[in-house]
Amino acid sequence: MSIHAEALCKRYGDSYALRGVDLHVPTGTVLGLLGPNGAGKTTVVRILSTLLPADSGRATVAGHEVSAEPKRVRMRIGLTGQYAAVDERLTGRENLTLIGQLHHRGKRAALRRAGELLERFDLCAAADRPVKTYSGGMRRRVDLAASLVDEPAVLFLDEPTTGLDPASRQVLWDIIAGQVREGTTVLLTTQYLEEADRLADRIAVLGEGSVIAEGTQAELKRRVGGERLRIALADPSDVDSAVHTLETLFTERPLLDPESGTISFATREGIDTLAEVTGRLREARIEVAEFGTSRPSLDDVFLSLVGGMDSPVNTDKVGSPA
Repeated sequence: MSIHAEALCKRYGDSYALRGVDLHVPTGTVLGLLGPNGAGKTTVVRILSTLLPADSGRATVAGHEVSAEPKRVRMRIGLTGQYAAVDERLTGRENLTLIGQLHHRGKRAALRRAGELLERFDLCAAADRPVKTYSGGMRRRVDLAASLVDEPAVLFLDEPTTGLDPASRQVLWDIIAGQVREGTTVLLTTQYLEEADRLADRIAVLGEGSVIAEGTQAELKRRVGGERLRIALADPSDVDSAVHTLETLFTERPLLDPESGTISFATREGIDTLAEVTGRLREARIEVAEFGTSRPSLDDVFLSLVGGMDSPVNTDKVGSPA
């Protein structure tokens, strides 16, 4: 295991940010860490990357105990936080060269490594321009490149593509996947479920400071159920009436979006359930804009596990103590 954590706890006053978190990440794999804001994702990253001490529990990263050997851990890891941590007054090349020298590479070796990364991240054309002239996607690429200067065994990515356009996000996904193929272990926190579905080998879902589910995407999707029926109502204000009309068909709590007027629930009867739903809603004079059936998505998993959760300590927000 490149990352092994047992019973990690962190509290602020009377409130817990983490309540006994266990994580196990095999070498050369990606663990996607999902959860609502305040669930503790960034707190986990900060503890495992030695930036924040745990109140209790134990963790090893790249074979070194986090609390007892923080310097050795830092020598084996790379970290990209939620916001690009690059000097905007320096060029892309100067930023990466500086990071290399801070990692005790000689200037020539640091320049060579910077050149390699600029080429890998498709930044050669802008290498000698100040970073303040870069687009948001280019800044994130420089930031990710900086975390790879010392060729880390373990890479922590805390919402690395937040705010990026789809094309820039795709570029970073390809780069991250390439690093994993080369043997890097990745712990990825993300708000984009498509990102976790694309990159992660396994997923752990945090809720109110605890791991509430873990498994492969397929395993988690099976927890939600078989085929799902999605109903989009013509009038979103009819959601409550529709739920009351259909409640005897639900085998579990349906997923609701009152703003868009959609209802989603698991069904094992397929077309028969669709016919029953159509008849009941017509009889209740509730107009339907759209019907659809699908296999469960990671969005369905996420909503079924953490829908409505509010954490007492939002430690993942900027300016929080965590």
